[in-house]
Amino acid sequence: MKKVVVPVIIAAVLWFVMFSPWTRDYVNFWITMGFAAVALAAMSAFLCDDFREQFSFSLKDVLIGMGSAVVLYFVFYLGDFFSSMLFDFARGQVDSIYRMKEGQSPLLLGLLLAFFIGPAEEIFWRGFVQRKLAGKYGQWQALAAATLVYTLVHVWSFNFMLIMAALVCGAFWGLIYKYNRSLTTLIVSHALWDLLVFIVFPIV
Repeated sequence: MKKVVVPVIIAAVLWFVMFSPWTRDYVNFWITMGFAAVALAAMSAFLCDDFREQFSFSLKDVLIGMGSAVVLYFVFYLGDFFSSMLFDFARGQVDSIYRMKEGQSPLLLGLLLAFFIGPAEEIFWRGFVQRKLAGKYGQWQALAAATLVYTLVHVWSFNFMLIMAALVCGAFWGLIYKYNRSLTTLIVSHALWDLLVFIVFPIV
């Protein structure tokens, strides 16, 4: 289990640095996130013996990835609508998430999300953490544990909407991975969703 616990601790520390109110003002969020994601993906490739086997490629994998990204976008669109009605703080917290991209080039940010951050997160959280846990504890237990950890590393933001977003995304992509073992599907889904929600059609 050290192969999973140590990388998860490293991820938790990196997410703390990026999101906590005590450290986030001292780092560039996007550079740190890009570094963290790529470092964790590289660690996953090094520690996972069957790493390459997860990258099946077919039209079906790509279409599922694209379709699931659109579905998740509309889940968030509806979630934003209803949460704004239910919670007075929801709109402000969502706006604070979008403020993180202020001053950034949309093109460079889109490239970073689509080709580095999104793919690397799936490689680590689903392709490594969930996969390793499934081999030891079973599929459903691994899905629950990986989703929980993915959610908890966002706790240091103290942003309820961001934490709930991580929970929904972790469960959504984790469930897809349980039934479709291709990381290609998840990479397409995560990358396209990132582009939709942050660059093309922001939920503001």
